[in-house]
Amino acid sequence: MEEKTEVVRSALTPPRKRPRKTPRVKTQFAKTWHVSDGTGPDGKPMGGHGPLRRSFSPEYKLAILAEYDRCTEVGDKGALLRREGLYSSLLTDWRRQHRQGLLKAGLGRNDGERGRTSLGELNRLRAENERLKTKLAQAEAIIDVQGKVHALLEDISKSAKPEE
Repeated sequence: MEEKTEVVRSALTPPRKRPRKTPRVKTQFAKTWHVSDGTGPDGKPMGGHGPLRRSFSPEYKLAILAEYDRCTEVGDKGALLRREGLYSSLLTDWRRQHRQGLLKAGLGRNDGERGRTSLGELNRLRAENERLKTKLAQAEAIIDVQGKVHALLEDISKSAKPEE
């Protein structure tokens, strides 16, 4: 008489999977897949690989938020989201950014470089620097003239006093 032994599994142990008898193939094209050369199995060009991540400018975000807030009729907000291809969670994030002061029009980078000052910001700072240099030169010239006027007035006041 053979004894049967039972294996006691704990609740944390996942059940064992049995090996699959037939391979998973859902389409006829999956049987002949290959590294993509940009053409599909039917010879037509394929799109890019994976989803394309979109980025939105601060101006666009603010415009969409304003337009969304102006929607008053039933279904207008949903129609706006469908038209623009957006999700309501994006608007929630954009509102949070706007409340925190992170979303301001005209402050984004125009040159696409991360971690650096944009070209527009750099040009603005250079112009401000030149303006301040000119203003400093004028102030230094005025102070120099004031010093000379003071010395001249001292000389005049000394010569105008009668000597005793």
